[in-house]
Amino acid sequence: MNKIKNYFSIIAIGFSSFVFSQGSVAVSTFPQVADQQSLVKDITAEKALLSPKEQIEFNINKMFTDPVLRNANWGFVVYDPKTEKIVTAYNETAPLIPASTTKLLTTETAFSLLGTQYRWNTQLEYSGSIDVEGVLTGNLYIVGSGDPSLGGNRGGAASYTQIVNQYLDAIKEKGIRKVTGDIIIQTAIFKENKKQELPQNIVWLEQANYFLPVGTTKDIDPKNEKLLISQSNNPFNQAKKYFYVSPYTNKAVYADKFEGAWVTTKVAEPPAFLANKLREGLVKNKITVSGKVTPKIVDREPEPREILTIYKSPTLAEIVNYTNQRSDNGYAEALLKSNGFQKLGDQTVESGRLAVTDHLQSIGFDLNGLNFMDGSGLSKAHTVTPISQAKFLAKMMKSPYYKEYFESLPIAGQSGTLKHMFMVNSNGQIFAKTGTLNGVKCLAGYIKTRNNKTLAFSLLINKFSGSVAQVKDRMEQLLDPTLDL
Repeated sequence: MNKIKNYFSIIAIGFSSFVFSQGSVAVSTFPQVADQQSLVKDITAEKALLSPKEQIEFNINKMFTDPVLRNANWGFVVYDPKTEKIVTAYNETAPLIPASTTKLLTTETAFSLLGTQYRWNTQLEYSGSIDVEGVLTGNLYIVGSGDPSLGGNRGGAASYTQIVNQYLDAIKEKGIRKVTGDIIIQTAIFKENKKQELPQNIVWLEQANYFLPVGTTKDIDPKNEKLLISQSNNPFNQAKKYFYVSPYTNKAVYADKFEGAWVTTKVAEPPAFLANKLREGLVKNKITVSGKVTPKIVDREPEPREILTIYKSPTLAEIVNYTNQRSDNGYAEALLKSNGFQKLGDQTVESGRLAVTDHLQSIGFDLNGLNFMDGSGLSKAHTVTPISQAKFLAKMMKSPYYKEYFESLPIAGQSGTLKHMFMVNSNGQIFAKTGTLNGVKCLAGYIKTRNNKTLAFSLLINKFSGSVAQVKDRMEQLLDPTLDL
């Protein structure tokens, strides 16, 4: 439903704007306003003539001649959850690339399947017996469960060092002074954690995000690897994200730290890293381990074991909050796989996608135009319509976990990926997930109006011209008047 004013309305508005401009000292006619690269936010004269709804539609009209959006493919809708009606819209049924607003669907599905207080366990167990000398004739087991935050020290998660210290304390308390067997990594039901496949149509260079091989660039030979990184004294300036991809294994991990001349990735296989850190900790504490660290993917006849201690992840609510506030792709893809395991019993990407789409269908999500490809929104093969996003968000307001879901969204001008947007007019009144890829800029979430109404909205812009900063300007121009609806 395109609610653009007809030809005569546009002429009337243009004429009124012209009349107002003649009353000022500076000559500022309507055509000049439309041609400016940075749209003027002071629209006092226009507001005196137009209702908020008319102002929004007037701004949509201006975008048709704006050099940044005139050739773009975009859609916009504001939806009233109370009346279940569209307030204003343009091209709202078009399938568009949603980028990271995809995380809205992934994280909500996780809440539905797992519950907000769900935690992942990473257990330390042992087999065999312990004699009076403290000799464990048996093995130590680290049993993982697909914790997306394991060792990350982010969003309330412990660091690897903190988890190892918890494990060491439990081993000492049990009186173990020597281990005759191995440290076995048991991730059988989560074997797919070992390989994070890349989404379809992922690109090597995205909006100042660089894709590099797994590991550290210190030992990288550019002749053998896809090395794409800008030369800079600090690669992490301007909040750039670095994604590392091995062309040989297709494992995707994310930049961890910058150390002068090279950068280091996140750990590709957290359970294995944790097990090796535990072995190091045992040796430092003079607890002998005769065996080695070894994975045991299939254990058809498991030996009897006892639990020494359990490391529990932050709650799902905390992890979702971190995921949406920071737009963390790694967490989102891990949540997708957890959705798949909960619903279908394995953690493949395909099972995760099926779990999400089945859930969306069960709650009445409009599947027209939906092509759900990954959990994070990195794939440009992913599409959704603005109206389906807005209606979905409206429906979430009646869900039992709406509070946690709403609180996970960045706040305009205040937090997360919206901290530096809507600094003036809409500060603190828009709560939304952002999305950015090359030529793609999106926002979807909620508007708290000045009349204390909550409206759902979606604004998906594809194939724009100009810079991301210019697109953000246009987004603010479109959304600021919604506060007066």
